[in-house]
Amino acid sequence: MKSVPLPIMTTPETVKPYKDTDTDKKQQVADMFNNISGTYDFLNHFMSLGIDIIWRKKAIRALKTAKPQFLLDVATGTGDFALEALDILQPEKIIGVDISQGMLDIAKEKIAKRRLSDRFEVSLGDSENLPFADATFDAVTVAFGVRNFENLDKGLADIYRVLKPGGKAVILEFSKPKGFPVKQLYHFYFDHITPLIGRIFSKDYRAYSYLPESVARFPDGRQFTAIMHQVGFTEALYRPQTFGICTIYIGTK
Repeated sequence: MKSVPLPIMTTPETVKPYKDTDTDKKQQVADMFNNISGTYDFLNHFMSLGIDIIWRKKAIRALKTAKPQFLLDVATGTGDFALEALDILQPEKIIGVDISQGMLDIAKEKIAKRRLSDRFEVSLGDSENLPFADATFDAVTVAFGVRNFENLDKGLADIYRVLKPGGKAVILEFSKPKGFPVKQLYHFYFDHITPLIGRIFSKDYRAYSYLPESVARFPDGRQFTAIMHQVGFTEALYRPQTFGICTIYIGTK
């Protein structure tokens, strides 16, 4: 667990899913997730060999001592992270927001099947302009979503805004392993195998070519916590997982 602020960071270079169109990243990300929503859960678990489920559980457990009762799950997607949080943390309510209606439709099916509509609700929403008042939530969670923000610093600042004083943000995101041979194996898998799997199973293979490129350009570790400090978090920690393939970030307002 580490907390070492760096000098002021700038927003990372924008990486878009579709290079052959002029639409902004936000719209492209929404279109991409609408396209892959039907296979998203399957490919997540398949490509990570199920390890993503362990990462999610560990990230949520970082909030256990805080006992948050009102949570916001940003970029909630198909709702898996929020559903796991309901099970582990037992909060009174979770609200999930996402820019992809296709992903939300699947989340709504899961909520209805589990009869959890009184405790978990989802709505279409912009992660960089959250439709909530200041200091509303005890905690905010994001799983594999911040990398898709069009303006990272703006999105993190809005997460900070809607948190209550003393509230925590827990962010789970891909990162880049540094040590041999995991670094080399990771890059081979991400750069070659992931796009191939996406091409076979997904109707939008470009989404799985975007994944390794977006991870490669994304600030991780100390660089990411520096941006968290920059937007106002008084404490920002990072915990690398599975040789640094993924990282849990914890920020306190």
